[in-house]
Amino acid sequence: MTEEEMKKLHCKIDAGVKAAIAAAIERHRKLGQSISIMREGKVVTLTSDEITAIQNQQNS
Repeated sequence: MTEEEMKKLHCKIDAGVKAAIAAAIERHRKLGQSISIMREGKVVTLTSDEITAIQNQQNS
């Protein structure tokens, strides 16, 4: 596999992982479930309302 093919494959994998993560987060938000994330080296649990707030900040 050439380096260019590897780069293309890497981009496809990266996009797929990001889409899967976004879908999982959105599912938790819709179901009213919390998620745990790393923030400044510590585990933080976000409520579904906090997930919505973060998504709104990122979309602004």
